[in-house]
Amino acid sequence: MSCCNPPADRASDVPFALPFAVPERTRAEVLKGMVAIPEGPFLMGGDDPDAFPGDGEGPVREVRVSAFHIDPTAVTNAQFARFVKATGYVTEAERFGWSFVFHLLVRGEAERRVLAGRSAGVPRWWLPVEGADWRHPAGPGSGIGERRNHPVVHVSWTDAACYAAWAGKRLPTEAEWEKAARGGLEQARFPWGDEFTPRGTHRCNTWQGEFPRHNTAADGYLDTAPVDAYRPNGFGLYNTSGNVWEWCADWFSPAWHAEPSDATRLDPAGPPEGTTRVMRGGSYLCHESYCNRYRVAARTSSTPDSTTGHAGFRCAA
Repeated sequence: MSCCNPPADRASDVPFALPFAVPERTRAEVLKGMVAIPEGPFLMGGDDPDAFPGDGEGPVREVRVSAFHIDPTAVTNAQFARFVKATGYVTEAERFGWSFVFHLLVRGEAERRVLAGRSAGVPRWWLPVEGADWRHPAGPGSGIGERRNHPVVHVSWTDAACYAAWAGKRLPTEAEWEKAARGGLEQARFPWGDEFTPRGTHRCNTWQGEFPRHNTAADGYLDTAPVDAYRPNGFGLYNTSGNVWEWCADWFSPAWHAEPSDATRLDPAGPPEGTTRVMRGGSYLCHESYCNRYRVAARTSSTPDSTTGHAGFRCAA
């Protein structure tokens, strides 16, 4: 089980199928505002000494990726709201009736909605809260009125894939995500270089202080930040380190990519099957003391129906 993204341990009886009609969109409509990433090779993975061996970040290998487009930011609450209004889509957290919220964000009415028996084996800082969903990111009593430009959270992999299909897009492969996230830098630890706070400047939204009890918000935010906070990377992408974890298309494996082959080196799309999906980028809860997965080579995974208050996505095309 990942300390970053607890599995929901709940079985969905709804197979992955689009429960709405996909609108016709022109290529120009689909690609509007997206960033073009050129075809070519890059060095994928990392060999950082502080990496987690079980995550399978290495080996460092040359991977060639065809040209593609990717959103400069994670999908916002406002964008997701337009999708829901147009389709009537109901997210998995809404259907199940609960989702995981970080303990320090659970206040007021939400404190009375913590579900007993849903947190066995889950890190103590995750609370299963009845009524927590994308509209109510900290549970009942919370909302997104002032967070329309923040990333949508409490969305499962299936929710993300449905939104992407409606938008005429798709989720990025893990290789596409990493190439875009690096911003043209080769083997740097972060999208901006190797120093975490160059010249003392915060460049991403991660935990500041003593995890999991005290966040100083020295980087400006206690939880999610606007999707365009901080400076973009060399390709013009925002927040590819920190803020929210981002779902990728691939099934997760710690070892599938280690064997050189056309499948792992030319437009790799991940193993053919699995039980969890790849997540990239880290979140506002990442901290060097327990989860330094805000490094650009870092990776984790969660079950496709899992939802939390620090996981979102961006689309590719």
